[in-house]
Amino acid sequence: MKTNYLRSALLLIAATALTTAANAQKPAKRTAYAAYNNYDTFDGKGRERIQTTWKGKTYQMELANNKLLALAVDGEIIPSTKWGEYSTAIAAIREQIRKDRIQAKKDQAQAKLDQEQARRDQQQAKRDQEQASREQAHAKLDQEQAERDQVQAKHDQEQAAKDQQAAKHDQEQAARDQEQAKRDQEQAHLDQIQAKKDQAIAAEDQRQLKLMISDMVTDHIIPNEDGLHELSFNAEEMIVNGKKQPESVFKKYSAKYPRFAQGNTSYENGKRQFNGLHIHRD
Repeated sequence: MKTNYLRSALLLIAATALTTAANAQKPAKRTAYAAYNNYDTFDGKGRERIQTTWKGKTYQMELANNKLLALAVDGEIIPSTKWGEYSTAIAAIREQIRKDRIQAKKDQAQAKLDQEQARRDQQQAKRDQEQASREQAHAKLDQEQAERDQVQAKHDQEQAAKDQQAAKHDQEQAARDQEQAKRDQEQAHLDQIQAKKDQAIAAEDQRQLKLMISDMVTDHIIPNEDGLHELSFNAEEMIVNGKKQPESVFKKYSAKYPRFAQGNTSYENGKRQFNGLHIHRD
């Protein structure tokens, strides 16, 4: 059970790094209570990842079929025994996300209505221009009335031009909104693909780490599978529990586990803020 929670926490951290990079390209949506960053992301298997700032705190969580699997608050992984302390905030965040989905659908519908209104405004502007022409023709029958009608016609023409300009602006804005919605959909699809790749890499890293720990036990580097507390492994050295390993051991493990030696790997399994495997890959 502890291994599954650690894996979920690692995936949550990996997803957080991905979504932070993605959201650097566009501003976060803000409400009166929260600012959202790439929230509500699904992997197609009932899993949902959420990252948001809620009432001054950053929440990162992973759920499967509406069941909480991992939770971090302000960057600190929260153990499952304390999840109940955050139930109110989690429920409020998910309710806000539900409302935002509904609002997004309303915004799309409103954009369509704006387009239709712009078309009607253009038609009205055309009718106004035609009406102005009729008023000018009628003004010729009576000079005094003609002068008044000319003033009115000028006013109608100016208003028609304003209506045309407003209609054009509405059309352009609707087009921009549609284009942005398309880009958002494409980005969300790319994020899902990348998240799946990151999950596969994380799973393989965990598998390789388990094999390497088993080899360390066999080689008497650590007493048992729980005996690895700290590991630093790169292209130059291998340090286990604070002790630098001999050159022969370093070469053996570099050859057998190049993904760790070439990736500048660190592993911590102690009473610290973040525990687990971290690999920096160029």
